[in-house]
Amino acid sequence: QVQLVESGGGLVQAGGSLRLSCQASGSIRSIFYMGWYRQAPGKERELVAFIGLDGYTYYPDSVKGRFTISRDNAKNTLYLQMSSLKPEDTAIYRCATAGNSGSFAVGGSWGQGTQVTVSS
Repeated sequence: QVQLVESGGGLVQAGGSLRLSCQASGSIRSIFYMGWYRQAPGKERELVAFIGLDGYTYYPDSVKGRFTISRDNAKNTLYLQMSSLKPEDTAIYRCATAGNSGSFAVGGSWGQGTQVTVSS
């Protein structure tokens, strides 16, 4: 497993933008799926986006059109570009790798998280 460290979180006004980065300690070239999750107090963890090794991306309706996930395998880095931010986007954001089973929950790696706070 690789270690993951997120950065780029902070306080931003509604309508603003942030770019989150996830630096892996080792190669991500063999990791089929990487993704971003978020969790707000009292709420369940929510998938924000994931990206495959072939560049396929997925976004739920809650962020579609506003967030963009990307990966740079040469730099062992995962990114999440967030725009048109809303107060409901406020959460701790964590990056993750999928395990060999294809599940983020089983056998994958997780970062410690970075706080994103969107004010009105």
